[in-house]
Amino acid sequence: MIIKTKYHGEKEINPEHIITFEQGIPSFEDEKKYIVLELGEDSTLFVLQSVTTPELAFLVADPFSFFPTYQFALPDSVIEALKIGNKEDIATFGILTVKEPFEQTTINLQGPIIINSKEKRGKQIVVSEGNYHTKHPLFQQKSSIGEER
Repeated sequence: MIIKTKYHGEKEINPEHIITFEQGIPSFEDEKKYIVLELGEDSTLFVLQSVTTPELAFLVADPFSFFPTYQFALPDSVIEALKIGNKEDIATFGILTVKEPFEQTTINLQGPIIINSKEKRGKQIVVSEGNYHTKHPLFQQKSSIGEER
């Protein structure tokens, strides 16, 4: 299947890799189908691309790659909704807010995207424990995440 994308132009994708967000993503509730694309080879950054709307794409990253101490509990309702059977099937992403210069880019640690990679289901959740924010500096880790600045 070929889709039009924001960052990759026309891209051939495997329909079996499409992830369904039953409730959409907040502010984009009508968009239910996405695919995760690598931004580039050997990149820690990815694109969560809408399958139906080429202009709708979120730059995302695995928060654990940048914040090894990042942690939160998945509510039972999310585990059930995403049909998570094994924690190995879970992929977690934080949405980035890209800034100029790029070194000032931030990541949303309060609202991670959770994907069951086996069942191809996704959901953005709100993390209430910890002191996480929607705009943690991605590259400036002089203070620990969750601490007030």
